[in-house]
Amino acid sequence: MSNEYELDAVDREILFHLQRDGRLTNVELARRVGLTPPPCLRRVRRLEEAGVITGYRARVDPEATGRGLEVLVSIEVSVSDLRTLEGLEAAISACEEVVEFRRVFGAPDYHLRVLVADYAAYETFQTTKIICIPGVARVISQPTMKKIKVTD
Repeated sequence: MSNEYELDAVDREILFHLQRDGRLTNVELARRVGLTPPPCLRRVRRLEEAGVITGYRARVDPEATGRGLEVLVSIEVSVSDLRTLEGLEAAISACEEVVEFRRVFGAPDYHLRVLVADYAAYETFQTTKIICIPGVARVISQPTMKKIKVTD
């Protein structure tokens, strides 16, 4: 997002509604924010062009796709050279089981969100795709017990 783009109250209201239902029609969105459809559509397009709205997507139930086990994974690395870190990041990014991947300040160095079918699938994922990556020193796995609040 450009630092020069200033959100006003109507922009924030548009974002509020679209974050809850990205499939709202422009007519319904306009009604909810108190605009007529043409200026509402112009505002949405400006928000998209400015990079405030980065896309629209479907939220999928992992259980329905056979990936009901969510594991939060922390990784500590044993190296500091850029080439090894880039290789590690590329290898982990290529794993279809990894749905979120962040490098963070401090220790651990990385956090992952992994979706797999069950514990056996996670063990296979960890032993064949993660611990064999050069630079991985330690893997800490925390299966999710219960999701309390999730916002995307």
